[in-house]
Amino acid sequence: MDLAEEIHELTKKFPKEELFNLTSQSNRSADSIALNIAEGSISQTSPEQHRFLGYAIRSIAEVVTCLYKAKRRKYISQEEFDKNYKDCFDLMNMTIGFKKNMN
Repeated sequence: MDLAEEIHELTKKFPKEELFNLTSQSNRSADSIALNIAEGSISQTSPEQHRFLGYAIRSIAEVVTCLYKAKRRKYISQEEFDKNYKDCFDLMNMTIGFKKNMN
């Protein structure tokens, strides 16, 4: 949930012409991470939970792609990119580890 709030703050400085493009996509993919983890946590079966964790992992990858696009378009600094990339990397590793250790 913290990552989504950070991405939301970061996208506030994107240009207005990105509102319905990169800004929206960045925020929706960041929000999707926690939403999929939550939805998977109430699943009745382990395969369902695995599926929703997979969706969360794909959403993290989508956030990373949005960060790369924002950096290439010079909407964010290298420091902002590095910090958020590391947060995504750490979250992805935790989510993958959690998914692998589920039985």
